[in-house]
Amino acid sequence: MPKLSIVIPVFNEEAVIGEVLNELISVVQGKDWEIIVVDDGSLDNSAAIILQFSVRLIRNPVNKGYGASLKCGIKEAKADQVLIMDGDGQHDPSEIEPLLQYMDNYDLVVGSRNQIIHSSLWRMPGKWLLGFLANYLTRQKIPDINSGFRVYKKEIILKYLSICPDRFSFSMTSLLAFLSDNYNVKFMDIKIRKRIGKSSVTVKTGFESLLSVLRIITLFNPLRIFIPVSFVLASIGILFYLFTYFLLNRGSVSALIIFLIGILIFFFGLVSDQIAKLRRELLK
Repeated sequence: MPKLSIVIPVFNEEAVIGEVLNELISVVQGKDWEIIVVDDGSLDNSAAIILQFSVRLIRNPVNKGYGASLKCGIKEAKADQVLIMDGDGQHDPSEIEPLLQYMDNYDLVVGSRNQIIHSSLWRMPGKWLLGFLANYLTRQKIPDINSGFRVYKKEIILKYLSICPDRFSFSMTSLLAFLSDNYNVKFMDIKIRKRIGKSSVTVKTGFESLLSVLRIITLFNPLRIFIPVSFVLASIGILFYLFTYFLLNRGSVSALIIFLIGILIFFFGLVSDQIAKLRRELLK
């Protein structure tokens, strides 16, 4: 059985996948590692190029998404440790071994990128919002929430595949799951090369990522959402009622409704918290 499985999702990467595999194989040579390439329904010659190399090729007949490809590769991995990396040439295979050095003491090791240098300006607000919500959920500073260069312990990541999306939020969701359940996570600084080709990340992708963060918060710690919302609404209701009472000599019915909605959301949060705990027990 190999000691490490390397999973690479590929979609229309004919311009670079050959170079990526050449460089990766030169690093893997002589080591007990396996390389799994998941061709996610590419419409170009990616699959034909991959077949020229001594790697395991899994082909999706149609495009299922980045996350779906990773799930497929992770399930097929034979090793106890699974490393994922992109097929667009951004990640340096020579940094795999430095990541692995931490795996004796950690359950997940993430290659942390420089977000300022490698993010376009129009994506920065969205990245900031996602980072803020992620930090709020986990109550810690996360250096890089979406890095696609990381090593998992297979037995742990398998438990979370059912809650990870099939699209671009797989990396973020799995990271938040590990942190929320108090697994040991290490962030190691890495260098990122310039991507060959254009990023497929869109505004829709950002919106889906935002929904994924909210789902994870609801699953692992729903009170982090419900308590602030209920407090704000209840406070608005009280202040509005006092304002109308002293100004108009009568309390506002609308203020009472807002206050009651805040109270209902609080109790709904308590129920959601109990449901979340039951669901998390099922994941273990």
